[in-house]
Amino acid sequence: MFKINIDKKGFLVRSVLLFFLLFQSDLIARANNPVDPADKKYEGRKGSCLYVSKTGNNSDGTSWGNAFHSIQAALSAIPDNLGGHLVIIRPDTYVEANLSPAFKGAAGSYNLLVGDTDGQFGSGATGRIIIDASDPERGFKSYDWWGTIRSTSKGWRPEFTEQTFSGIGWDRWILRNLYTSGGDAGFFWDLTNKSGEGFTVIMEDCVGIGRAFGGGICYPIVRPNEPSIFRRCYFLALDWVGDTAAVLVGGWETTMPDSPHLIMEDCTLVHPDNALAMSYASKCVRVRATGCRFVVLNFTQTEMGGKSTGIICSQGHHTAGRLHVDLEDCILAGYSVFTTGKDGEATSYTVKGKVQAYVQFRQSVPAGFERINLWPADLFDNIAIPKPK
Repeated sequence: MFKINIDKKGFLVRSVLLFFLLFQSDLIARANNPVDPADKKYEGRKGSCLYVSKTGNNSDGTSWGNAFHSIQAALSAIPDNLGGHLVIIRPDTYVEANLSPAFKGAAGSYNLLVGDTDGQFGSGATGRIIIDASDPERGFKSYDWWGTIRSTSKGWRPEFTEQTFSGIGWDRWILRNLYTSGGDAGFFWDLTNKSGEGFTVIMEDCVGIGRAFGGGICYPIVRPNEPSIFRRCYFLALDWVGDTAAVLVGGWETTMPDSPHLIMEDCTLVHPDNALAMSYASKCVRVRATGCRFVVLNFTQTEMGGKSTGIICSQGHHTAGRLHVDLEDCILAGYSVFTTGKDGEATSYTVKGKVQAYVQFRQSVPAGFERINLWPADLFDNIAIPKPK
């Protein structure tokens, strides 16, 4: 009997060790096999390369000389769903809204939409790639469902007669070096009638500005090994009424997943009232933020009728709505860290490293946060929109 127990124990140890080695091998393989087709280590499928430039002849997009004049023309020319396609954009201002690609990317072979901000792709120019959703004759277009990314829901209000359309077509796309504004949302993906499906998008070095949302993702389910990632991005939303935030998130699970829907790394979130918020219609959603800056401009006086819904907001949430935020080495400023009162109970969190908060003097800071007592000048310097490197 003793020998049998030893054998079982040995088998268990070997099984755990094997699992650990396989897990480590998988992580190493992923690190050495990036999904970005512009990465030198990329070994995925090599698709087509299309160019966008107002100096091209607007023919087939196969070179800078033949470049399409619009981003949407290049996105519509993506030939298949096998992934590995590149769309490269010359610095300029492109007055476009409601963008949608013809095809998704693929597992292991994402598609890439990239601005040639520094000329490394041969555009012959440097500077910003601005995607402007404004009305070209009347300016900022503040209208629901009007923004950089196409999505809509028929019948949401009587005037919405267009067929429902999901942002899921951007699944497994990477966006890099882009600046967008002029509409209701910057870089914001709503899955609408495809909610509850897997969805992954990666953004790097982008600026997203909108009335309601600077950026965000609503209603996917988690892919544990393929989270959406916002990296070194700046998000600004201009309105404080209703379902609005610098970054708005929503999940579809009815129980909190162990892995995040969204990871934010080295991002800046600026808003009049909510830096990060759970959408009104969200179920359970999880976010991880590392090295991020949350800047809210509302330091209201409640005795004069002022209201604030928190730097991290769960106000007005769905009955099934829950928000979990994992914070690491982040700094936050605003009236209060979380929504005050009953609505705030929908939010849970963890902290790791140095997580700081500068709040209104009557407000407490949650356990694990380090209170900042004096004006954080360096943090508020980050309100400035970054220029391309």
